[in-house]
Amino acid sequence: MVFSSLFSVRAINLRIRIVIALVLTVFIAMQIEIPRIDPITAQGLEVVFQQIFIGFTMGMIMQIATASTVIAGQLVSGSMGLTMANMIDPTLGNVPVIAGFFTILSTLIFMTTGGHLIVFGILLESFRQFPIGASFWSQDLLGKMISWSSLMYLAGLLIALPVVITLLFVNIGLGFVSRSAPSLNIFSVGFPAMVLSGFAVLWLAVPSIVERINWTWVRSFDQLRSMMLN
Repeated sequence: MVFSSLFSVRAINLRIRIVIALVLTVFIAMQIEIPRIDPITAQGLEVVFQQIFIGFTMGMIMQIATASTVIAGQLVSGSMGLTMANMIDPTLGNVPVIAGFFTILSTLIFMTTGGHLIVFGILLESFRQFPIGASFWSQDLLGKMISWSSLMYLAGLLIALPVVITLLFVNIGLGFVSRSAPSLNIFSVGFPAMVLSGFAVLWLAVPSIVERINWTWVRSFDQLRSMMLN
């Protein structure tokens, strides 16, 4: 609940998160065999921190997928000239408005594809694959985490690519206009043209952006299953 990309949002009330966590705890406790461990001893504390680390690992995988949409929004905002148009996101901090739009779109795609159910299923299976008290950390897991972090930049670039490439050609066209008519104030003409072109291309590219965000979540679920269940 703390590290996941959806339930960690402050828009979800703390009481709701506590209730969901309690319901999940009771449900999982009925499905698995829980060993008797004294949490006050050194061995018990080790087991507790190990379980927290497993949850942190699962949340980190989803947070990287969410961060890719923020990077895409920053790229698009920079190309459109809206770098200074920022908004305060309680989860991600100070982000451009386009990044906020991509984050909301990503959350809707996560819910419509049943991502919350997939994550709950993998969470339950992780208790069976890694029983409480069993060793979890390995060198192979560390390598997977490091390689997985590269998706943040790859997915962000793929999401923003249609808009960024189109605006690049618009910039080239404005460069030709400024050379052809030096007396024309290119700043008064170019900035509105970039903003209008950016929103028009963004509207046309929404189906492609949705497919790329969906691909990012599918890759996240595959990576989550690979790290937790293999």
